[in-house]
Amino acid sequence: MAELSIRKMGLSDIDAVMEVEKKSFMTPWPKDILLQELSHNQYAHYYVMLIDQQLIGYAGMWHVIDDAQITNIAINPDFRGRKWGETLFLYVLQQAVQMGTKRLSLEVRVSNIVAQRMYRKFGLVPGGVRKNYYADNQEDAIVMWVNLS
Repeated sequence: MAELSIRKMGLSDIDAVMEVEKKSFMTPWPKDILLQELSHNQYAHYYVMLIDQQLIGYAGMWHVIDDAQITNIAINPDFRGRKWGETLFLYVLQQAVQMGTKRLSLEVRVSNIVAQRMYRKFGLVPGGVRKNYYADNQEDAIVMWVNLS
């Protein structure tokens, strides 16, 4: 059986995280943005998921006062379809609750029905649309949120 672990992301994880980014997104975040998030953003909390010590996914969240925003979440495409995304998202939600978060939100592509279904399992509901949100193709984003208190 595979050994699963989730822990805080460190600077030494960035290259492996960038591989997941490149495999997951048409426009991956630049490496320097992740470095800045880990080194200089006091509100940023990033986590990595490992299977048998191989980094297969990561998630980021900003926590300010009692609000949290999921900045990104990705699972290496080779490991999708096994509920690892749900496991990682649940972990981040639990971290948010421990930090005293009352509301959590995120943006998701209108076309990403799989992710929307997963978020709904955790109680997130659509709260609005950000028109032309994604720079790569001007796709709209659905803003989803959940009250955690």
